[in-house]
Amino acid sequence: MTTLILTVHLLAGIFLVLLVLLQKGKGADAGAGFGAGASGTVFGARGASSFLSRATAILATVFFITSLTLGFFANQTPTGPSSIMNTPSMMEQVTLENQPTAVPENLELPPLN
Repeated sequence: MTTLILTVHLLAGIFLVLLVLLQKGKGADAGAGFGAGASGTVFGARGASSFLSRATAILATVFFITSLTLGFFANQTPTGPSSIMNTPSMMEQVTLENQPTAVPENLELPPLN
């Protein structure tokens, strides 16, 4: 389920970026008002802006919903302690087997010169 939502999330993000890049900026309206190629567009003079803005709004909504859903799923899967207070301390992790042993009784030290 998470893989499907992640795939939809990635595709929505890619198409959202492409749709934003396809749209004209607000400064391009002044040149289009004097007949700067507005009649030669595929969607007409105003059809492209309303179609692209509606598609952008829909994809932004899908992206937002998938983001929230992925965040919810990420919070539901326990991967470890939820708090640093729940982790065992270093003193609890060290056991007596890991402690260095005392000096053996039959250890002969070299003479000091």
